[in-house]
Amino acid sequence: MDVSEVFGFIKDFGFPMVLSWFLLVRMENKLAGLTAVIGELSCNIAALRGDVPKKQA
Repeated sequence: MDVSEVFGFIKDFGFPMVLSWFLLVRMENKLAGLTAVIGELSCNIAALRGDVPKKQA
């Protein structure tokens, strides 16, 4: 994606829309990683409580 294409999107859709889209695309991978870590944390907490055996990494 080149600069003229980005400026075209800004002209057509407006700066707030383009900025929101850009930030959402950038954060998508970080959110997926966070979801995985939260799932792992949930398993570790359950293992500490004795609900399930601890998963070996």
